Amino acid sequence: MDTSVIITLGHKTALMVLYLTMPVLLAAFVVGLIISILQAATQIQEMTLAFIPKILAVIAVLFFFGPWMLNLMISFTKEIFNLIPQIFH
Repeated sequence: MDTSVIITLGHKTALMVLYLTMPVLLAAFVVGLIISILQAATQIQEMTLAFIPKILAVIAVLFFFGPWMLNLMISFTKEIFNLIPQIFH
């Protein structure tokens, strides 16, 4: 087992996690920021007000980016399966 293969696989895995989570986290962050600004401007301090818009934004992002995310996961899984002989050789 070559350590460079393991390091490369770890690097690709970390990048995959970033690619898959960033759209969802970014959407939740932007919606939360907008709701916070609106709450500060209107002085409405209801803590539960931001949950429904965030949930709807996350669902919309998953619906929009879902096929891309699935294709990314499938190609990464295929790449890992193709690396199995290299890892255990």
